[in-house]
Amino acid sequence: MQPLKLDKIKKVLCLGAHSDDIEIGCGGMILQWLYSHKNLEVVWVVFSSGGSEREKEARASAALFLEQAKKKEVMIKDFRDGFFPFDGTNIKTVFEDELKKTSPDVILTHNRKDAHQDHRQIAELTWNTFRDHLILEYEVPKYDGDMGQPNVFVRLDEEEDTFFSLMRLRGMECNAPSGHAEAFYCHKLVL
Repeated sequence: MQPLKLDKIKKVLCLGAHSDDIEIGCGGMILQWLYSHKNLEVVWVVFSSGGSEREKEARASAALFLEQAKKKEVMIKDFRDGFFPFDGTNIKTVFEDELKKTSPDVILTHNRKDAHQDHRQIAELTWNTFRDHLILEYEVPKYDGDMGQPNVFVRLDEEEDTFFSLMRLRGMECNAPSGHAEAFYCHKLVL
C-alpha cells in the first residue's frame, strides 16, 4: 500500500478539547509533517486549559511541538472541562468567528464517536463549521473503551510515538516499517 503524499498542505488546524489531547491524538503526525514540510503553518487550539497551570503546560507543549513550523498561532480557551455540550453556543461562536477565517487545508480534531462529551462536541462543531475541508479525526486512548476501526494511518518512526501499545497496534494494522503508526477517521476526502 502506497502512502498518500500530502505535500500540498500549507496550513493545519489542530483542535483539542483539553490541554494534552492534540499531543496524545496526533502529535506524532504533526512532528512528522513539520520535519518533512518546511513551509507548514499551524493553528493550535485548546478549548479547556483547566486553569493557569494547565494553560502554561499547553503553551509550553505547543511551543515545543511547533518549533519547526513556518508560522504558528496558539489559542488557549478557558471553557469548563466536562461542560462543553452546555457551552455549545459559546464554543460555536469561537468556531465561526475565529477559526473559520484561518482557512486550513487540513483539520485535526477529535473523533465524532469519542465517548467524552467535550471531545464529541469539538468534533461535531468541526464538521458543522468546516464542511468542505479535509478533516482527520484522531483517537485519544482512555478508560472509556471507545476505540474504533480507523481508516487512515500515518506511519511513525519509533521516537515519535506517544503510547507504545496503541501505536504498535495501529502500526501492525497498516504494516508500518517501524511497527508504529497513528490512526485517524476520515469521512470525506477529495483527491
